[in-house]
Amino acid sequence: MLFQHDRPRNNEEAPLSEKLTDFQQLNVWQKAHKLVLEVFEITKKFPKDERSEMVPLVRRAAMTIPTKIAEGFMRRHPKDKELSYKMSQDAIEELKYTLILARDLEYIKDTEEILLGVDEVGRMLTGLVRSARNK
Repeated sequence: MLFQHDRPRNNEEAPLSEKLTDFQQLNVWQKAHKLVLEVFEITKKFPKDERSEMVPLVRRAAMTIPTKIAEGFMRRHPKDKELSYKMSQDAIEELKYTLILARDLEYIKDTEEILLGVDEVGRMLTGLVRSARNK
């Protein structure tokens, strides 16, 4: 379900020999964006009394991930890039916890697939942080 929104797009990741010119070309951003879409679908099913508390918290954590990736992409200084990508990593952990909490409160039944997607984006972000650090 995490990647049920897969469809051909004009902004596919560029071949390694080409220089990336837009954050949307980053595979990690694409996967993080799909994660946000999935989180929005999941949180639509939360109880009505959680619409003002839990839903915005989960959604904000999810949205921060691709937002900070996009921000970091445009930063010119490697330390600034690294900082933005690390903020995205922080949001990964926040999202993980809020999904676990939602599961334990029985707002969602199965979190295995979405948590695997969160972990995948987290691993990809680790590579992005290393790349920024080594420039």
